[in-house]
Amino acid sequence: MNAPLSIARDETRITPAIEDYLKAIYQLSREEPQLGGVTGHRLAQRLGVAAPSVTNMVKRLRELDLVEHERYREIDLTKEGEQIALEVVRHHRLLERYLVEALGYGWDEVHDEAERLEHHISEALEARMAAVLGDPTLDPHGDPIPRLDGSVSTVLEQRLLDLTPGQTAVVGRVSDQDPERLRYLQQLGITPGTRVTLLETLPFDGPLRLEIAGVEQVIGRSLAATVQVAA
Repeated sequence: MNAPLSIARDETRITPAIEDYLKAIYQLSREEPQLGGVTGHRLAQRLGVAAPSVTNMVKRLRELDLVEHERYREIDLTKEGEQIALEVVRHHRLLERYLVEALGYGWDEVHDEAERLEHHISEALEARMAAVLGDPTLDPHGDPIPRLDGSVSTVLEQRLLDLTPGQTAVVGRVSDQDPERLRYLQQLGITPGTRVTLLETLPFDGPLRLEIAGVEQVIGRSLAATVQVAA
């Protein structure tokens, strides 16, 4: 059974910086498994920090028994480390959903706001947001919101890029890391819940021709690789 996420935080021990690292390790390991295990290099890229900073923080996380790591090997969360990461992820995704539904933010505006707030909301505020929203299971980008018991719905694995010509699918999840990309996808009509049909994948690494709500759209392969779908 998963451990409940409603735990009291020891803010003198678990700082926002530590939470950021634990969340990044969780996301890299669980949501981008196709890229392999979590390494210091991938963490540095994800967080936009220098390699020595990652080395020092991973050492600290290991001393706190929040990660397991041997030199030159992958970084894994311990049970406690995963619990903290899930709590932060839950806060982040609930905040994104609340900002969109209750305050009228665009889905391209909420990531940075949630990044700032996720470390500071109380469990009481978290519970009120969840209740007002009807205990949602997904954030505005289609990412699963961890439940209070620590369980998480399975993330869709098939990419839009991997559809075959003539195949129709429903957009399930779009990365929230790049606001400009989100705005562009919205212009194309590619948002969670939208039905898309792949008409053609052009040769020699060419783009994809899609039909969305009766309108033909063309997107590049790198962009199509960031969109996950359910066929």
